[in-house]
Amino acid sequence: MSLHELRPAPGARSKSKKRLGQGIGSGTGKTAGKGHKGQKARSGGGVRPGFEGGQMPMMRRIPKKGFNNARFAKEFQIVNVESLSSRFEAGATVGFSEMYAARLVQKDNIPVKVLASGDIDKALTVQAQAFSAQAKAKIEAAGGKAEVI
Repeated sequence: MSLHELRPAPGARSKSKKRLGQGIGSGTGKTAGKGHKGQKARSGGGVRPGFEGGQMPMMRRIPKKGFNNARFAKEFQIVNVESLSSRFEAGATVGFSEMYAARLVQKDNIPVKVLASGDIDKALTVQAQAFSAQAKAKIEAAGGKAEVI
C-alpha cells in the first residue's frame, strides 16, 4: 500500500452538502448549477412527480384492473398447518404466545389466520382469530380442535 492509496474508513468522513453560488472559482457560482432560465431555474420552480409536460401521464394511460379494498381490508399474519405440525408436540395447546415463541408470527398487533398448506398428523388445540375451512377440517381430522378467539 502506498501513500496515495490511503483512504478514510467508510463513514468516517461526513459528506457535506455542496455549497452553491459561492463565487466563480467554486465551480458552482453564477447560476448555481441550474443552467440558464427556464422553469427549473426559478425559485420554487419544477414540476410535480409524474408530470410529463402536459402529455397524458403514464399512471393515467395504463389500464386499471381489479379492486383494492385497502381501507376496509382485514390484515392477517398467515400460519400454515404444516408449520404447526412440525413445531409443536401432539396434544399441545397452540395460542398466539406459543406461535410467537416459535417465531411463526412476528407482530403482536395483527391477528393470526391458519391456512391449510401442508399436512398435520398431530392432535393440536389451535387458537387463532381465523381459520380457512380446509385448515379447520385438517386440524379436526387429525383429532385436534380449532378454536376461534
